[in-house]
Amino acid sequence: MSISRSILIGVATTALFAAAAARPAAAQQQADETAQHVARAQLVDAEGNVVATATLRETAGHGVLIRLEAERLPAGEHAFHIHQTGRCEPPGFESAGGHYAPRGRQHGFLVPAGPHAGDLPNIHVPADGRLVIEVVAPDVTLRPGAPNTLFDEDGSALVIHAGRDDYTSQPAGDAGGRIACGVIRR
Repeated sequence: MSISRSILIGVATTALFAAAAARPAAAQQQADETAQHVARAQLVDAEGNVVATATLRETAGHGVLIRLEAERLPAGEHAFHIHQTGRCEPPGFESAGGHYAPRGRQHGFLVPAGPHAGDLPNIHVPADGRLVIEVVAPDVTLRPGAPNTLFDEDGSALVIHAGRDDYTSQPAGDAGGRIACGVIRR
């Protein structure tokens, strides 16, 4: 074999190994970026039983898509909100604080100075307690350090209330007590 052919084969082999090594690094970077744009929450009731799970995904400039899968919620209409603090201490879940409202707006879709960034539509749970819904929260993000991020210093939580949100009453839509809560985590 000639020296120039050996060098050419060596250069080609080195390039193939370099390309193969770059693929896992690029795949890992993409996986890391995707993981930063996905979050989850397990919602528990006052007794600590998991009653629902949520997957939150950053959209392409439209906010955060929330998929809620409930298994054991009480039947009926319930308020569903993002709350300002990532703590869910039973039984009342008051540790989750108020609704997530970094822009200082008022509560409610039907209020001219509203809504809070954490206001979401009511959920309607059938008699069997099972529900799957998807809703977009347009005024929040999962990007760390961004305005309206759900991952600020004290985090955020998803909360389901005992009653329905009337979309007008201050500060929380007259939705009643908190029956389920889940900290939003990566």
